[in-house]
Amino acid sequence: MTEQDLNKLGSTLWTIADELRGSMNADDFRDYMLSFLFLRYLSNNYETSVEKALGSDYPKLDADDKRTPLSVWYAQNPDDVTEFEKDMRRKVHYVIQPEYLWSSIAELARTQNDDLLNTLEKGFKYIEDKSFDNAFQGLFSEINLNSEKLGKKYTDRNAKLCTIIAKIALGIAQFSTNNDVLGDAYEYLIGQFASGSGKKAGEFYTPQQISTILSEIVTLDSQDPATGKKTKLDKVLDFACGSGSLLLNIRKQLGTHGIGKIYGQETNITTYNLARMNMLLHGVKDSEFEIHHGDSLLNDWDILNEMNPAKKLEFDAVVANPPFSYRWEPTDALAEDFRFKNYGLAPKSAADFAFLLHGFHFLSEQGTMAIILPHGVLFRGGVEERIRTKLLKDGHIDTVIGLPANLFFSTGIPVCILVLKKCKKSDDVLFINASEHFEKGKRQNRLLNENVKKIVETYQYRKEEERYSRRVSMDEIKDNDFNLNISRYVSIAQDEVEIDLKVVNSDLIEIEKKYCCKP
Repeated sequence: MTEQDLNKLGSTLWTIADELRGSMNADDFRDYMLSFLFLRYLSNNYETSVEKALGSDYPKLDADDKRTPLSVWYAQNPDDVTEFEKDMRRKVHYVIQPEYLWSSIAELARTQNDDLLNTLEKGFKYIEDKSFDNAFQGLFSEINLNSEKLGKKYTDRNAKLCTIIAKIALGIAQFSTNNDVLGDAYEYLIGQFASGSGKKAGEFYTPQQISTILSEIVTLDSQDPATGKKTKLDKVLDFACGSGSLLLNIRKQLGTHGIGKIYGQETNITTYNLARMNMLLHGVKDSEFEIHHGDSLLNDWDILNEMNPAKKLEFDAVVANPPFSYRWEPTDALAEDFRFKNYGLAPKSAADFAFLLHGFHFLSEQGTMAIILPHGVLFRGGVEERIRTKLLKDGHIDTVIGLPANLFFSTGIPVCILVLKKCKKSDDVLFINASEHFEKGKRQNRLLNENVKKIVETYQYRKEEERYSRRVSMDEIKDNDFNLNISRYVSIAQDEVEIDLKVVNSDLIEIEKKYCCKP
């Protein structure tokens, strides 16, 4: 799908969302819109697989027959349904019964059927509990089909849902039914909702250009990035995964089979559900990913809380865009936590280093970690200085990348990317000051493709360029008291031109003689 087609489909769906949400705020309507797109994807993928599996037995219906072919086959072959569903679970990892397919739901919407709302509720429940071998409990938990925001009475809510679904079905029908298209449209809408509703929705969204920088960095060979990309990453972790787009970007870099398994964690229930939908929408099988709903700082995910070092789960790539300067509650128990005890606890006012140390603990010896953080981590004193100093002395901070201000929907502050490794080849730190390389926008600034490419190539080949990048020795960093403020090492300030006051005075006298009237 071309970018032009994607933008056209995305804007079509965004227009529908804008027209139909009425008094409902963008965050609430987002959940309905994206859930319906998800159902459309699952259904289309399943029906395509069913047609292939049944071959010549797949019912051929007249154009005016509004039943689904699968419902006809179920009616004709009741004794074979159980075995057929077992077979489909082996092939596509899930099943959907005919009455819950998008085409069935869309037909109920088109005809303004009074039973649409009830059918949709049953369908969502069926998908959560029975469609997949690994049950997706609570996948639609944020979708309240009985919300008064849809209407005060059942008939009003049903009519509103009919209108929304019929419009979406009509909007999608103009475009290719390729499943990749809907995955791209889903990502587009997440970005639009993040942009349209500002800070609240923007918290879980990493702009694509920044996502690309992180994903390209962690997929390069960790010891010698100049040799190019790794062919395979066994395990990848994003412990603040939001809607999952950063994890999907890494998968895109390496191809469908380039990652053994994807792991994500998200504390917000709505975005946790979005992430699970987003994985499936992009063709990641339920056996190829695990997304956990929980708090990374408390490390409440059992598979990561293994006390036996021999069984510790390690990741070839760790990425994250955690909440900036998040207030947390460090406790005495956390001070003894295996992630923090060798470094110290991040202050209550800013959990930035707590997030960093969490991810770093689970990084493999040959892995790469890239994390987005506010600039304060580079120079703040106190315990943060002690953590930063130890990471530097132990040779774990590889690269510091300064980004332009106002790139995020949730904040206008400039941020940095820290690249960390447990075993790094170089004994210096690369500083990249990309703060002036961007396209200015009305609401958000934007990194262009050439800006992204320049950052990645500078990292990959460890290039040095005046007013942009420099490799700095540990001795120089030590002389600066382990302060990593980027401008100390790569200044973008222009040298002031020295002014000769005698020449200026002489010029002024000449001008006065030329233009002033003589008495």
